[in-house]
Amino acid sequence: MPETHGAPRRRDERSQPSRPRDASGRDAPLYGALDLGTNNCRLLIARPSRDGFRVVDSFSRIVRLGEGLSRSGRLDPQAMDRAYDALALCAERIVRKGVESARLSAVATQACRAAENGADFIERVRKGTGLRLRIIDPAEEARLAVEGCLNLIDPKAEGVVIIDVGGGSTELSWLKRQDADWRTTGWMSAPLGVVTLAERHPEPENAGKVRNAEWYEAMVADMGAALADGGIEDPGMLDLLSRDRAHLIGTSGAITSLAGIHLKLPRYNRDRVDGLWMTRGDCDAAADRLKALGPDGRAKEACIGPDRADLVLAGAAILEAIQRAWPSERVRVADRGLREGLLLQRMREDQKPPRRRRRRRGRGRGAAG
Repeated sequence: MPETHGAPRRRDERSQPSRPRDASGRDAPLYGALDLGTNNCRLLIARPSRDGFRVVDSFSRIVRLGEGLSRSGRLDPQAMDRAYDALALCAERIVRKGVESARLSAVATQACRAAENGADFIERVRKGTGLRLRIIDPAEEARLAVEGCLNLIDPKAEGVVIIDVGGGSTELSWLKRQDADWRTTGWMSAPLGVVTLAERHPEPENAGKVRNAEWYEAMVADMGAALADGGIEDPGMLDLLSRDRAHLIGTSGAITSLAGIHLKLPRYNRDRVDGLWMTRGDCDAAADRLKALGPDGRAKEACIGPDRADLVLAGAAILEAIQRAWPSERVRVADRGLREGLLLQRMREDQKPPRRRRRRRGRGRGAAG
């Protein structure tokens, strides 16, 4: 998989001295990427630029579309209403910014994949908002997350494991350097994300330190079993990780929240989080602090808030299980992923020169036979 440029380091730099222009000198067109996940609804609108793209507008809202899905197998009516309202706001922004439908990539992931009524909800969204969401499979979800994170790989590394922790599933991709490019050597989708894991292991109320530790360890063990069921074995990658010739990249709200706790940020700051290196000890210390805070304390943390207070430790447990299975001293935090991958993919497709038709060279009418 070729290495490409991605979002700029400061994605929210929206006041540029000059806007990107195409070959004719006009403003480069706007592109949009919409990702409806199990927990979040996210939109990114951007213009192509020499170093990838420049963000013009963004939107993110926690909708918990997959709430209760693991028990019922269906999307809950209230959850669908929350997601629909967020998607309607996204549609308004897309129209207001003038993003053409041909340059909008809109996808739905695990919740709509798994739910019996997922396709019905997608049709409701199409009729009500005009948005045509495409339900993507886990393989494409993993590939797009990789695409969005490629430029965070350590240039000196020989291998990397990219982790995309979602609400209903977790995608992992194993990449190794091949000359100047990166080749995906394996991938898997574990059917556990922060929402599904938290629902399977409700946090005990008013429990002591020992009980809380047992609850957290049960989540780690559950995710560990899911990783083992994935059947990925790569002794070569384990060797690279042991020699610090490979590392992890983690992309998700759960992992960026963990980074915010590690940095003790008074408010979330994407520029400080995206690209941050954390050691294994840093991750463990941040998880310990989250456990000590309890639900109310986590809800008051600016980098978590009440919407994530019951999910962030499930995310920490998922990362812990991966670090046990694929021991790495370093993990790089990515505040980017699937949406950025969608944008880069569509922009690259539009930049491909049109294929020239070959002129058939034959003998003319007057040529001697």
